[in-house]
Amino acid sequence: MSKRQSAKYKIDRRLGENIWGRPKSPFNRREYGPGQHGQRRKSKLSDFGIQLQAKQKLKGYYGNITEKQFRRTFAEAVRRRGNTGELLIGLLEQRLDAVVYRAKFVPTVFAARQFVNHGHVLVNGVRTTIPSFRVSEGDVIEVREKSWQVALVLEAIESPERDVPDYIDVDYKKMRATFLRIPLLADVPYPAHMEPNLVVEFYSS
Repeated sequence: MSKRQSAKYKIDRRLGENIWGRPKSPFNRREYGPGQHGQRRKSKLSDFGIQLQAKQKLKGYYGNITEKQFRRTFAEAVRRRGNTGELLIGLLEQRLDAVVYRAKFVPTVFAARQFVNHGHVLVNGVRTTIPSFRVSEGDVIEVREKSWQVALVLEAIESPERDVPDYIDVDYKKMRATFLRIPLLADVPYPAHMEPNLVVEFYSS
């Protein structure tokens, strides 16, 4: 579990963007970095700095996953044939915690990780507790029946804050989501502008 979970909104302020698009983000009120030096005038970023920030933003969006996990996902994207940036996005969206978040079973990607960890989720009828588990096209992700009335779940389903993307089909009566296809960058509803091409440049430099 990420050590940053309790201070996730610091990620917003450090990156200078509300990356999850949440109305609760303190960045909506204080558009500067955290800490006593946060209000200093920002210096112009180098090319490396821009690439690093793009990587940190994408990594942070998925629950601030560890550098080791993120780099391993990038390496998998490089091994596959096609556009590495697009493949990276597809692999990140195949994470079980990302699918649980996209299906609106929980309000945040951090909550999705904890929800999966605590055994509330089934994949094709099998209890799965690994947030980084990679789902495949056609996989069915369900909330265990015992967990249907969890306050966090009910809050997320009723929230108008996000829409479910078209690459996931959700049936809230059965608390079930089907992962229809691996999305491209243009399909993913990021509230902030993501630049996976800069992440590729970062790791290639």
